[in-house]
Amino acid sequence: MNHESLRDFALGLPHASEHLPFDEYTLVFKVHGKMFASLSLDEQPARMNLKNTPERNIELREEHHWIIPGYHMNKQHWNTVIAEEYASGALIQELIQTSYNLVWQKLPKKVREGGL
Repeated sequence: MNHESLRDFALGLPHASEHLPFDEYTLVFKVHGKMFASLSLDEQPARMNLKNTPERNIELREEHHWIIPGYHMNKQHWNTVIAEEYASGALIQELIQTSYNLVWQKLPKKVREGGL
């Protein structure tokens, strides 16, 4: 997956938005103001930080050499996914969805139900 396909997938999730809060090279994806992913725009291949459970993060790192501890993130909760040509696009989409879901579940009930 390339930068554009990663961006398109993340923005296709409900209430997702993109921001450049850190610099012009780090695109951050949020749901209702909470970050669920970041994408490095100046890296080739594309690199994306994604949230997951600590246990699953360990499993992913052991199973896939293109998944490493999250760069500039809490390494217990975040991984950096390197979207190289041999990386599974389906798995990357699943990981983006999981990261989004973890953040969505932590939002206040009023926000999730559309009250805000």
